[in-house]
Amino acid sequence: MGFGMAPMRDGKVVPPAEFNAWSEAGQRATRDAIEELEKELEQTLRSIPRMEKEQRDAVRALDRETAEFAVAQPFEQVKAQFGDLPAVLQHIEAMRADLLENLPFFISAEAAAQGPQQAAMRLVGPYDRYEVNVLVTQADHAAGAPVVEEPHPTLANLVGRIEYLQVQGALVTNFRLIKAGALHRANGGTILLDARSLLTEPFSWVALKRALLQQEVTIEDVARFIGLTTTVSLEPDPIPLSVKVVLFGDRMLYYLLASVDPEVAQHFKVIADFDDDISRSPASEGMLARLIGEIAAQEKLRPLDRGGVSRAVEHAARLADDANKLTLLVERMHDLVAEANHLAGRNGRQMVTRADVDQAIAQQIHRASRLRERSQEMILRDIALIDTAGTRVGQVNGLSVLSLGDYSFGRPTRITCRTRPGGGKIVDIEREVELGGPLHSKGVLILSGFLVGRYALDSPMSLYASLVFEQSYGGVDGDSASSAELYALLSALAEAPVRQDLAVTGSVNQHGVVQAIGGVNEKIEGFFDVCSARGLTGSQGVLIPRANVQHLMLRADVVEACAAGRFAIYPVETIDQGIALLSGMPAGQRGDDGAYPAGSVNRAVEERLKRFTKARKEAGGAKSDADVT
Repeated sequence: MGFGMAPMRDGKVVPPAEFNAWSEAGQRATRDAIEELEKELEQTLRSIPRMEKEQRDAVRALDRETAEFAVAQPFEQVKAQFGDLPAVLQHIEAMRADLLENLPFFISAEAAAQGPQQAAMRLVGPYDRYEVNVLVTQADHAAGAPVVEEPHPTLANLVGRIEYLQVQGALVTNFRLIKAGALHRANGGTILLDARSLLTEPFSWVALKRALLQQEVTIEDVARFIGLTTTVSLEPDPIPLSVKVVLFGDRMLYYLLASVDPEVAQHFKVIADFDDDISRSPASEGMLARLIGEIAAQEKLRPLDRGGVSRAVEHAARLADDANKLTLLVERMHDLVAEANHLAGRNGRQMVTRADVDQAIAQQIHRASRLRERSQEMILRDIALIDTAGTRVGQVNGLSVLSLGDYSFGRPTRITCRTRPGGGKIVDIEREVELGGPLHSKGVLILSGFLVGRYALDSPMSLYASLVFEQSYGGVDGDSASSAELYALLSALAEAPVRQDLAVTGSVNQHGVVQAIGGVNEKIEGFFDVCSARGLTGSQGVLIPRANVQHLMLRADVVEACAAGRFAIYPVETIDQGIALLSGMPAGQRGDDGAYPAGSVNRAVEERLKRFTKARKEAGGAKSDADVT
């Protein structure tokens, strides 16, 4: 668009034909006048932008002056509240300057939103830019440094996250959608993390180490790590980090983590390995009693009377598997107190008594004892062969422990042995079929050392012996049955019957010393339950290592049967003591003449081995396939 000039007469534009009819002097005068007017018009048009700018500046100055007058008092009132905080005053002054500098944005904000669609597309309002996104707050400043526990340490929960809003099919965000993580909340204090939960969350362990190494928290998005999104997003500046991290969890998890990640020692320099039990003493018993009372008070349960507390303390020793220890597994004690409280209420008592605690313990065992009862049923129905009376040659009742979660129970297992002349080998059938673990195989090999060091010292060992756990269809490990295997071997060599109303547990060394084992209470109770179901005769019992006497914390019915002489527990120190008890024959000690006394087990074993040696020599020392192990 442009401007043009034409001559006019009587208020009307003169047509070109009429203008050409004018005199030459009139045309020249008109053209000169038009040329002058065009110059004036050009100057006027060129001055319009300057005039418009001056007008805008004047309006802007007027708006600023009006705004300054309008906001002066509110800002001064706000600043008066934070007069002792220079940083806040500086922020408020910056807000005031920004507001005055961007007045058109606020004035035109309402006009910009013409309808609902435009309002929906607008992400933030004109004043949202001055809002504060409080990432972390601490209400009670007198409480000291923060202590934060994060039970679900995902990457977002640990280092923070940026949330998004869906607007017209697009994901949008702003600074108010930045959310803090546990490290932000614990900054300047301590954060508690469960090691297992931390390690099972992708990227969390690496992010934690990176934050500790760089001493700053960077908000990261796991979706961007794995390429799920390429949305342009905010990138908040890292925040300086000063925090103490406490990882808690199972000790084996720590040992495994330390072995595969060398940076663990770099970041976690203070290790606290808490014991699972404590030495039993009047002081520790009193501490445990107070703990039980505190559990009842916190959970608003019925208080325990003297008998109830005493029974709970006894159970704590049983959980520790040691009469001289008390467990520190508070969760197990909490469960016991809670269940005893329920039973006391059902029985109409205002206090938890010893009977309630006993009933709670019995019900805990009963709920988990399906496999134990099925195992005993198989023995009582003669499906699993276990003798509890009479005598047998080369046959001993061993004891084992089965653990299912927090519940363990003992069961007897028949161990048998067969011998004949051979090349000095003891065949562990469990090992041959790859059912025996390394500890069990070690225990069997120790038997060879015992025989070589005690019998037939002047001739090579000419023996083939096979040992087996009868009706064992799973893996066998541990050396707690090595003494039972040795008793079976000695019985087979001496051809001396051993009592089947006794069961045996304990490991043995090459010198014939019976050593302590684990699970002694469960093993004794397992054999006792079988004997009790068949009828206690007064001759039945269990041989245990003498070192395990201090670990005895048996059920009340077992203790009562032992006190009444209907069941017995025999602590033994050596194989000689055990074989004498099992066979009814003296073990015998080697005399000055180098021989064992006649009628002793050791004499019978040595003579049998000498006969094996003689038979092998007469056979020309030939090896059979059975000699190869």
